[in-house]
Amino acid sequence: MIEQTAQLPDDVDSLKRLVVERSAERDLAFEALKIKTLEVEKLKLQLAKLRRMQFGRSSEKLDRAAAQLELAIEELEAGEADAPPEPAEAPTEQPGALAPVEAKRKPARRPLPDHLPRETVVHQPAAACPACGGQVRMLGEDKSEVLEYVPGHFKVIEHVRPKVSCRCCEAIHQAPPPDLPIERGRPGPGLLAHVLVSKYCDHLPLYRQSEIYAREGVDISRSTMAGWVGRAAWELRLLIEAISAYVLAAAKIHGDDTPVPVLAPGTGKTATGRLWVYVRDDRPWAGTAPPAVFYRYSPDRKGEHPRGHLSDFRGILQADGYAGFGDLYKTGGVTEVACWAHVRRKIFDVHAANGSPLARQALERIGSLYDIETAIRGRSADERRAIRQSHAGPPLDDLKRWFEASLPRISGKSELAVAIRYALTRWTQLTRYRDDGHLEIDNNAAERAIRAIALGRKNWLFAGSDDGGERAAAIYTLIETAKLNGIDPEAYLRDVLVRVATHPAKQIDDLLPWTWAARHMVAIAA
Repeated sequence: MIEQTAQLPDDVDSLKRLVVERSAERDLAFEALKIKTLEVEKLKLQLAKLRRMQFGRSSEKLDRAAAQLELAIEELEAGEADAPPEPAEAPTEQPGALAPVEAKRKPARRPLPDHLPRETVVHQPAAACPACGGQVRMLGEDKSEVLEYVPGHFKVIEHVRPKVSCRCCEAIHQAPPPDLPIERGRPGPGLLAHVLVSKYCDHLPLYRQSEIYAREGVDISRSTMAGWVGRAAWELRLLIEAISAYVLAAAKIHGDDTPVPVLAPGTGKTATGRLWVYVRDDRPWAGTAPPAVFYRYSPDRKGEHPRGHLSDFRGILQADGYAGFGDLYKTGGVTEVACWAHVRRKIFDVHAANGSPLARQALERIGSLYDIETAIRGRSADERRAIRQSHAGPPLDDLKRWFEASLPRISGKSELAVAIRYALTRWTQLTRYRDDGHLEIDNNAAERAIRAIALGRKNWLFAGSDDGGERAAAIYTLIETAKLNGIDPEAYLRDVLVRVATHPAKQIDDLLPWTWAARHMVAIAA
């Protein structure tokens, strides 16, 4: 586990204050956990009621409501595991204090299914006593089983650690336990990676995964997998922050956001949160920096959220006309570049609705600009700038004059007039790409990164809670960055989930997807 050990104070008074502060923090955490547990139980009661109602009559609305409750429960249960477990301490009673609430009991582990194939891994201790070099003799062995998933099937890996003692000094020795993604946990790295990719890449909620695994004779409850997901997100947090820092170190990024429905626990009502995306991708101008994307969640669309996300960013932001980015541009540290795809979309909607000849002419003119972009994709920034200035410059100037001449000919309240004014008021930002080969004509890089979330919404991937939204943003960051670099996200996570627990925090960049891929290819070649 990657963590930094804080230095304790030397004087007694400071130590006492620290103990009191830690005790208060623990009490608050316990109270929050108790509230979450009560919310889970309440939602389970509502779910059971809906399930009973389904037997009475078939209703698509009931099915959808039940699915939303399933998702809300799994996110709350995952939230209980998204921090490292603290060592158990005996409860202390204080005069006048309320009786302590019984801690949540952990369910007893059931043995893994007998029908699964078994693989035994023996972790042998040293052949001689590390203390004195004497001969050792066998005392016994410790065994633990891990449920693993390899593409296509489950298997059980039995880890055997023989225990020996020295014939000379009687010291007892044993090989250390194997590194697992969850300490003393049941899932192997392949199974945990499969659960994460199935949920966030293939859009299968945990309760559906549980049903699929049951058909294979493997009983894994939704609540168990929810705990795995929460713990995995916590273990991967430094790697996710490293990707964010890498994206924000670029000179130019793309930004966008999309709504996500969030089911408010206990109310049955759905609010609208937002997932924000920021992309670094230099491939269109033959840049050598690896592409990357990171996501952030917020409960609403207030401008304070992107300002917070990009507070340390200095450079060019290519985005739509969202007013919340305005304060970033006013600082002078962030330059706005607008998106021709948004202009084209507004005009296309008009043409699709009424077949307007003017809208069709506008689409043809904008299409000629995109033809130039197709021809220069992948060329150097200098080549792109020179070709744009000579080939796209005159059509851009002509398009502006055509827009200005067309406005008086149509109703000022028409949708086409709105679209033309949208373009003219952002003309400087829309034409910056012409004079800089590093820029794009549109913000499609960010919109492509949003598609995974949009597809998830169609498959009932509700965030379930604000914590669930933050967790989704974190895992999306890893999965979508791996995909941008041509990496199978499940293979990547399968390896990284083992390494990240013991990897030095200062060397976390070694586990970034593109670094991992380069090392992996070297290993394959060797």
